[in-house]
Amino acid sequence: MKANLMKSSRLRQVIKRLRFNRAIVLLLLLVIVAIGALPSYFTGNWSWIEPPRFANFSSIKVVQIEGLEIPGWETLEQRTVTLGGHKWSYQEIKGDLDKPVLLLLRPPNGPIDQPQVEWMDINGVFQWKTDSHQRLNFTVETQSNQAQVNARLFRAWTQQQTFAVVQWYAWATGGHPATRQWFWVDQIAQLKRQRVPWVAVSIQIPMEPLGDLADAKPIAESLSQTVQKTLMTEPLAGED
Repeated sequence: MKANLMKSSRLRQVIKRLRFNRAIVLLLLLVIVAIGALPSYFTGNWSWIEPPRFANFSSIKVVQIEGLEIPGWETLEQRTVTLGGHKWSYQEIKGDLDKPVLLLLRPPNGPIDQPQVEWMDINGVFQWKTDSHQRLNFTVETQSNQAQVNARLFRAWTQQQTFAVVQWYAWATGGHPATRQWFWVDQIAQLKRQRVPWVAVSIQIPMEPLGDLADAKPIAESLSQTVQKTLMTEPLAGED
């Protein structure tokens, strides 16, 4: 009987500690939210009423119209196309490969636009089959920023062609194929009434019919690093 009472007493103490710890966590969250909301309270500019706009929207919008000048690569063709209801830069670039690489870029359509279903749009247009899905991680440095990029890499093929495909959302300090990763970075920026501009990147590298994806991985990584650095150097770092 005494042992049961002791166990019951210890259980109550554990429950009390858990409740106390949970209360502390909730209190800290409320403090963080309050700190972020104070500037909006005093100015009357509530972020949920009118989200801040991208400071350099005009700079990144040019990507959609003119594409990118990729160091070490020649642009054979560049035009604006519509994929899934969104406008993209369609750019064929030539390097050391026998066939040109297709570079698709989509910046925001408006100054508060968010990434959504870009990869589904591309899949719907090309109607390809895919396999060998994996991650491609790399780091890019510029004079002002360092970016850790986690892109997705996979093999895609149609009846006519096989590709190594790399896709990610690029921003000035990072990159990831999942929209939620950009979303949280952007939410933190909004606490300071700022935004994190982005560009959706899709690279299609021609391969031998149903070739080994490992053979295309070095060029996929090298080109992806160059594209990320080019975006970080000007469009994503520029100012209106």
